[in-house]
Amino acid sequence: MSITATELKSNLGKYLILAATEDIFITQYGKVIAKLSNPFQDRVSTAESLFGILPQTTTWEETKEEKQKEL
Repeated sequence: MSITATELKSNLGKYLILAATEDIFITQYGKVIAKLSNPFQDRVSTAESLFGILPQTTTWEETKEEKQKEL
């Protein structure tokens, strides 16, 4: 979603709530000057993308050890 800086100032509470579910681009004079987003969205997306990938028999400790070996 894209809104003007003036619109953001007028309805900040509304856009703070919307930012929990989508990125909001703030424009001024027709150019994007900022982005309002959920700071945890990347973590949620990553967790959702991993859901179902690991076999049920794998433990968190085993996965952690394998990851450390890769580094």
